[in-house]
Amino acid sequence: MSSPPNTVRVIDTSSNGVTIPIIEKNGEARAVLWPGNGSRFRSFQLISLFDGGATQALSHASDCVYYVVSGEGQIVDLGSDTVSPLAEGAMVHIDAGDTYRLRSDTKVVILGGPCPPDPALYADLAAAEGAN
Repeated sequence: MSSPPNTVRVIDTSSNGVTIPIIEKNGEARAVLWPGNGSRFRSFQLISLFDGGATQALSHASDCVYYVVSGEGQIVDLGSDTVSPLAEGAMVHIDAGDTYRLRSDTKVVILGGPCPPDPALYADLAAAEGAN
């Protein structure tokens, strides 16, 4: 039996996605595009950080890209302790293997993630697969 043809799907970021446990404090992260809804080549997480919010330390086996949808925040390169500002409209590229943290003093909304998807981000979500 041959594989089904490639399909195009429109994913609505305002719909409930699966929560992923990457927030250290004061925020939320949802998997918008991930293997659980059929993604094989790209992932998008919608990350909202509020006053003093931060992700956990993150690192992926593949490159990662984020786009700042709204607000302002920072990305911290945990290998060098370099802090770079992020503002609405900015994009940031993280090399495979680099360790980083996203954070905000006010509110920031960020969309992005590793390409291809990082299975470690979704390791605890097997029960939720397809639940979005």
